[in-house]
Amino acid sequence: MKKLNPGLSLEQMQSEITALKSQIQVLEQERTALTQSNDVIVPENDSPWAIVEAYRRQARENAQLFAELKGIDDAIAALNAQLQQKQTELTHLPRKLQQINQKQQLEEAKEIAKAHAERINQIAGELATEIRQLKACADQLSPLYWQIYYKPFITGFKTISVPHVRSDGEVWTIVNRIV
Repeated sequence: MKKLNPGLSLEQMQSEITALKSQIQVLEQERTALTQSNDVIVPENDSPWAIVEAYRRQARENAQLFAELKGIDDAIAALNAQLQQKQTELTHLPRKLQQINQKQQLEEAKEIAKAHAERINQIAGELATEIRQLKACADQLSPLYWQIYYKPFITGFKTISVPHVRSDGEVWTIVNRIV
């Protein structure tokens, strides 16, 4: 028996199941038509042995018919097995599709997060440059500012930090870099 394709869509799977059911129905109708005209006539009061003999006699007399019926029965059994397998796979398909959809959503969200992280790192780099330039200005102004106002112009440069996003491929971390 062939392996089923897990990549089939829900619609394809349902159409294959419908086709199998249709083929099984056609074979059952054919079997019914063949057997209706060749029913074994057995009197009601006959012994079990007589009933068995009547069926055997008819099978010997109509060997081609019974071979064809056996072939139809075998085909129906094979199609029923295939139908059962497809129906089983169909019940598992929504779970597989859900997992695929979740993975796609995750990948899309990771791409969006990556864009935000890159933008944060870019802005953090620009902010660090601006802070260094402000510190340079403050270093120039502070002596004169002290002379006029008796206090510092700007304080807190030792503890200024900017965020930076980094990743080891699986886990992302936001760290603070001191400027």
